[in-house]
Amino acid sequence: MDAQNEKTAHPIESLMKTAMQSIKEMVDVNTVVGDAVETSEGTVIIPISQVACGFAAGGGEYEITGSRNQELPFAGGSGAGVSVRPIGFLVVRMNDVRLISVSGNPLAERVVDLAPQIIDKIESIMERKCHKE
Repeated sequence: MDAQNEKTAHPIESLMKTAMQSIKEMVDVNTVVGDAVETSEGTVIIPISQVACGFAAGGGEYEITGSRNQELPFAGGSGAGVSVRPIGFLVVRMNDVRLISVSGNPLAERVVDLAPQIIDKIESIMERKCHKE
């Protein structure tokens, strides 16, 4: 049955299968989210990347004039591209998870990270003022 399927299968199928297998080998989970690194204090740092893939395949049969061959010759090609761009690092501590971006404004990100702590401090100052009055 496999020999019959191979005879009826179009050559472009083989071309596409080979290209897709190559893409599958190039891109795996460790490409998207890299291997984690653990520091001596127990902090885990995970690099994060954005992966984009593109794939194209095409082909056609052409006829040779004067040929009585029933199977027409096939010409085809395929191509693929993979782009990996670092996004940042995920830092996991005991009770804290932070995303440190590769690009962007680190000061603004730090302010956003500290906002809950700042609000808590303001609330405690306000409560102390109310109790004194």
